[in-house]
Amino acid sequence: MASITKLRLLNSCNRQKLFPVYQIQARHLSSILNPDSSTPLSSKEKSRAALSLLKFEKNPERIIEICRAASLTPESHLDRVAFSIAISKLTELNYFEGIRNFIDELLKTRPDLNNEKFISNAIIYYGQAGLLTNAFQLFDKMPELGAVQNAKSLNALLFSCMLAKKYDEVKRVYLDFPQKYGIKPNLDTYNTVIKSFCESGSSSSCYSVTAEMIRKKCKPNATTFGTMIAGFYKEEKFEEVGKVLEMMKKYEVPVTLGTYNIRIQSLWRGSGDFKAALEVCKKSMEKDWFPNFSTMKLLVEGLANSDKVDEAKEIIGKAKEKFPKNADMWNEVEEKLPK
Repeated sequence: MASITKLRLLNSCNRQKLFPVYQIQARHLSSILNPDSSTPLSSKEKSRAALSLLKFEKNPERIIEICRAASLTPESHLDRVAFSIAISKLTELNYFEGIRNFIDELLKTRPDLNNEKFISNAIIYYGQAGLLTNAFQLFDKMPELGAVQNAKSLNALLFSCMLAKKYDEVKRVYLDFPQKYGIKPNLDTYNTVIKSFCESGSSSSCYSVTAEMIRKKCKPNATTFGTMIAGFYKEEKFEEVGKVLEMMKKYEVPVTLGTYNIRIQSLWRGSGDFKAALEVCKKSMEKDWFPNFSTMKLLVEGLANSDKVDEAKEIIGKAKEKFPKNADMWNEVEEKLPK
């Protein structure tokens, strides 16, 4: 009888070992998200509950428990946001070992996450936390995990380096990794590198990237040139902006409202040149392209604070004429302008 009992206990222990951590703790974890009810939550309800709790949680272990309880997945936008918030909070709390252990745990205990999509996201989370060594290690480990190293994971590694503000590493990965790992860069690859150069004050280096794109028959798009324009404005290289606009014509990339939005925002955000921003705004409106409300509102306020109240009111008048439904919003803005 004793031996039978012992065997049952042994079998029970063995069965438990086969269950992933998140399954063993399922009952306990579900109570974290829904303590006042025994009714199971849907996936979306779990995600929303996790987001709500993560916003205010300051205990690092509790943050990880909330993520476990929600069974977060990269397939859901809400879940990706929740992951990002959790990583940001854990980073602020200097809980770096906890971040490493948690990501490692997910890869070991959840077969549904052993894929290119989650691993690419995890590489980005490491960069977000400044754990770039772990990002590189995970990229190298992908084949071992049954995941393919492709353009998506390469782009994740580039973005990870950029988030960690290791711009030299962005350049190294861009130059060395495609050949080393047999990966063909795509449009997102080049656009990420261009954004990195612009963020690091090296916008002129973007010309060599666009030349490489053309050689590889990867056509630049509005994002490519919009990022370059913002970078050159930031560095106050205004002549280069004209060159980029000419490049857009050359490669038949249309100048759109988005391009004007970038130019206007860059002018009043960087060197505070509201006069030049006004001229760009007028050109845009002449094409019947009105920048979005927030861009125009900040332009109007900047003009008014620069003793250009009449010009600010002129913009408001044209905006109200074009979008009469927004008249009340513009009236509120106008009332606050200097008299």
